[in-house]
Amino acid sequence: MNKADATIDITNVVCPITFVKVKAALEELDDGQTLEVRLNDGEPIQNVPRSLKDEEHKVTGVKKNEDGTWTLTVIKGGLAN
Repeated sequence: MNKADATIDITNVVCPITFVKVKAALEELDDGQTLEVRLNDGEPIQNVPRSLKDEEHKVTGVKKNEDGTWTLTVIKGGLAN
């Protein structure tokens, strides 16, 4: 697996702030770069990937971690083409 260009941990924030944090992190990246997001089960893992797709970013990986959190891998602007 390729190393992400940036990583963000949003396990300490709740919806809707989760997506706001992810969006802010993506703004720091160039199109085509990869962001890895660590987030909680429940609302975040249900809502954040859907919101990313709505914003034309491509979710390339969703992995459940041993501690019950999730790791999401997203390519900025990956669906814009």
